[in-house]
Amino acid sequence: MGPADCIFCLIASGSAPAKKVYEDDKIVAFHDIHPKAPVHVLVIPKKHVATLTEYLPEDADLLGKMMLLLPQIAKTLGITARGYKVVINTGKEAGQVVFHFHIHLLGGGTIEEV
Repeated sequence: MGPADCIFCLIASGSAPAKKVYEDDKIVAFHDIHPKAPVHVLVIPKKHVATLTEYLPEDADLLGKMMLLLPQIAKTLGITARGYKVVINTGKEAGQVVFHFHIHLLGGGTIEEV
């Protein structure tokens, strides 16, 4: 997978706990432990890639699958009707804290800055 100290790699492998809302062979989605909205889910690839910048054209299917999964998760969590926000922070100055690519899905009420 990825670095032994990457918390998202540990969650993806099942070695660290998370409140998962979706999982398949390539993607895991789980509730953020520091939510910025009533619903705050992180969608991650199981394969370790630090930032969006590091993806290659051959990763288009995975990225597309992740994007198409977001509305499905939003519907499952009941936030579609009121609206939701999707955020990708890329790099330290953009606010990325965990350097394992992830997409924030936020909704269900007031959303803080991510």
